[in-house]
Amino acid sequence: PRMRIELIAHTDSRGKKEYNLLLSVARAEAAKSYLVNNGIDRDRILAVGYGENELRNHCADNIVCSEQEHAYNRRTEIKILSND
Repeated sequence: PRMRIELIAHTDSRGKKEYNLLLSVARAEAAKSYLVNNGIDRDRILAVGYGENELRNHCADNIVCSEQEHAYNRRTEIKILSND
């Protein structure tokens, strides 16, 4: 019940960098809202967006990739900050 987490959201590289950053922040906040609405104290959750800054594959700007490859970059990760 005291665990603190960070929700880290990412996008693919399509679209403008500024838009993708805002989109990733919105995704992180949406994940936070889901957890809060299901009983987790909002003070235990930090929501952060990284946009397209940490791609997991080669699908950067102007690189031809499949939809599946782009989808691989769209994610929200959970990092445990503390558990005391």
